Amino acid sequence: MKLTIILSSNNVETNWNALRLANLALKKGDEVSIFLLGEGVEYDKSSSEKFNIMAQIETFLKSDKAKIVACGTCMKLRKRESTEACPIGELEDLYTLVAESNKVLTF
Repeated sequence: MKLTIILSSNNVETNWNALRLANLALKKGDEVSIFLLGEGVEYDKSSSEKFNIMAQIETFLKSDKAKIVACGTCMKLRKRESTEACPIGELEDLYTLVAESNKVLTF
């Protein structure tokens, strides 16, 4: 299955749960793409001991079936640079992910 997860929140618990689901789907053999939109481009800034976002990201990025793309406009509005955990993309990337996915979830 091809799964796309759209993160549009910077709520640490919400994003931690979305990443845990993404990692579970990868373990089950699915392809998982995460598109960061709006406040979601800040998802990597809110890691804590209780909700270790960075550990979930590290696990996610180890898979060759995992992909993260961030809205370039949303990144520019927040003066953020492209990183491995938050690479800049375009709205066209979101369209392609949605069109090619079997399931799309939003958080």
